Amino acid sequence: MDQYGIVLAIIGAVLAALLAGMGSAKGVGMGGEAAAGVITEDPAQFGKVLILQLLPGTQGIYGLLIAFITFSQIGVLGGSSDISLIKGAMYLVGCLPMAIVGYYSALKQARSSVSSIAVVAKRPDQFGKAMIFPAMVETYAILALLISILAVTGISGLNV
Repeated sequence: MDQYGIVLAIIGAVLAALLAGMGSAKGVGMGGEAAAGVITEDPAQFGKVLILQLLPGTQGIYGLLIAFITFSQIGVLGGSSDISLIKGAMYLVGCLPMAIVGYYSALKQARSSVSSIAVVAKRPDQFGKAMIFPAMVETYAILALLISILAVTGISGLNV
């Protein structure tokens, strides 16, 4: 029964990396399709559309960060991996904000980035304004990252 705690914690870490990474991969792909269309007409816009394309990729990095923090907290990267069932469940729940919000926000940010790429295609001088729209979605990914970091690092000090 004690081994299930570490299994739950690992599932949480893997979900954070997997779901956030899947959302980012899909989001960056959507941005890349739109960006490729723009540079076929105006190659000078490459730098601007590349930035907009890459914005949905941050969630994957955040998910990977949560996975690393969780692995280091539960002893997978060294140390003791003796995790109770309740503690393992807590790690799993602590990873879920980044897993769920990371996936969902990457897809929504991608849609916003694609729209912003369309703005840059028609009005390259509006790049600064167009970049704000997908950046606003990033706010919620950062909030999920913070709550997952607080949850995962706070669990290790609990005696459960």
